[in-house]
Amino acid sequence: MTAGHRGLGAGRYTAVLAEPDDVTTSVHQLRTHDQAQVTGVLRRPAGARTVVTFMHPRQDVTNHALVPHFLAAGLAVWTQGSRSPNNDLALLHEQAIIDFAAGQVFLRDLGFESVVALGHSGGGTLAAFYLQQAALPPGRRLTRAPSGRPVPLAETEMPLPTGFVALAPHPGQGALLRRVIDPSVVDEADPLSRDPALDPFDPANGFVDAPRPVSYSPDFVAAYRQAQWERVARVDAVAADLVAARRGADAEFRESGEASRRRAALAPALITVYRTDADLRNVDLGLDPNKRAYGSLFGRRPDLTNYGLVGFGRLSTAEAWMSTWSATTTNADFLRCAAGVTVPTLLLEFTGDQASFPADVEAFAAAIPAPDLTVDALDGTHFGDRLVEGAPTGNELAAARVVDWIAERS
Repeated sequence: MTAGHRGLGAGRYTAVLAEPDDVTTSVHQLRTHDQAQVTGVLRRPAGARTVVTFMHPRQDVTNHALVPHFLAAGLAVWTQGSRSPNNDLALLHEQAIIDFAAGQVFLRDLGFESVVALGHSGGGTLAAFYLQQAALPPGRRLTRAPSGRPVPLAETEMPLPTGFVALAPHPGQGALLRRVIDPSVVDEADPLSRDPALDPFDPANGFVDAPRPVSYSPDFVAAYRQAQWERVARVDAVAADLVAARRGADAEFRESGEASRRRAALAPALITVYRTDADLRNVDLGLDPNKRAYGSLFGRRPDLTNYGLVGFGRLSTAEAWMSTWSATTTNADFLRCAAGVTVPTLLLEFTGDQASFPADVEAFAAAIPAPDLTVDALDGTHFGDRLVEGAPTGNELAAARVVDWIAERS
């Protein structure tokens, strides 16, 4: 039995080592350039001169499974949160990289000789976005989020890390959502609405009961993927209208001073997106094949989890949709950001990944211009579990590979 079939959601949380005894741990509250507050944890073995950093735009990485492996190898580890950890309701990636910058400044000022930014999953795109913007002259950096909100990247100190590790990077939250969104939804207010011709879990379209693998026809795959773009575009239009309405109300308030216009400008414009666990590749293992098991990141029954509460992009402000979840408008897209990655880079693929596929990693590698680029593939699931019982976990393999890569450059 493969590790991916032990139960609903199996493999998302893997066992970790105990931390070594000689590690000093300290918690730090940092102020970003735009005066937000972020928190980070520094774990430092005695004499450590190299630090590996972890940050994800919307998840707490304090206890990431790789942390004790790096500490055991004598590397310091910095785990940092964004200004809204575990809550992506209002997540703007343009603000998240300002948060990222605060940690990089802090570590540089501590005197570390080497700072290696490790981005796992969506953290990989966040780091690539940061690296792209940090490498630009300040005057060429973004000045606004996709919604039009000003962001002070030009005035933000953005030190470049000395190295970048992209571990199982997916293509970015917007690009990922476009892959997993269910295009058979015909009424955004009704989570059960569907167009049968586009329903990926309708037997008429080739679906068979889980966990038997599906084989969709090329015509259905093409129609489905086109319809996914079209559904994203429909939500894009809603988001743009909501943002325009709020900005219009704000302009009216500034002109008239009416309290009702001020309230209208402040009222949150929220977008609910149902059914976002419907990537055809999670049940049709012949599409973009690798060693993955049947199922998605959220469990072994996408035909059920697609209708549940958990999923990508389910609830966000219109601004967050435009910055983070829309493949059309987001700036945080790994493939586009990769062209700005020039520091030594290790790109690591997990061969049983259910969110990042071999073609993705190949495209990322081709887009990264860093003269020092290493690409490797390790057996493991997206979250670093083992593929088969008794084998090393993906996290164990990844930790060893990263440690060796860093040592080769010390």
